[in-house]
Amino acid sequence: MSRFLFVLLSCLALLNGVVHAADGMRVGFVNADKIMRESAPALRVQKKLDKEFEKRDADLQRVAKQLQTMQDALEKNSVTMPESERRTRERNFNDLNREFQRKRREYLEDRNQRQSEEMSGVLDRANRVIKQVAEAEKYDLIVQEVVYFNPAIDITDKVIKALADPVAPPTK
Repeated sequence: MSRFLFVLLSCLALLNGVVHAADGMRVGFVNADKIMRESAPALRVQKKLDKEFEKRDADLQRVAKQLQTMQDALEKNSVTMPESERRTRERNFNDLNREFQRKRREYLEDRNQRQSEEMSGVLDRANRVIKQVAEAEKYDLIVQEVVYFNPAIDITDKVIKALADPVAPPTK
């Protein structure tokens, strides 16, 4: 709901800006998704999370290979093995697969939660930098989510550059 309200207010501000275009209103666009993918702080967060979840990821990969090996063996030998052995192997496979799926869900939930926590800090910092760039370059309005924008008003790369060098002031 708040996103809709933000977009609505942005559109109204843009329409108002069209009316006042003769006054020299400056509008800029920032691609927040690009910032969250390509900025130095976002890349640092990704590396940090990769390291933090490295062991669990390796464990999941190991179990996935084990499951694949079990499945291949079952498919290859199921015709020739005794019925009781086949049922036991299938039960073992199914038990391990359920455990794998549970651990995988937990892993994804934990990683997504940590990523949200870490990226919120990146987003806060990016918003501060966007404001600094807007003030330094005398923008009247900066928008993030739009249907169309002229690439000439895109200041995303300036923001990414400013995020990479936290001590340097935003440049024109």
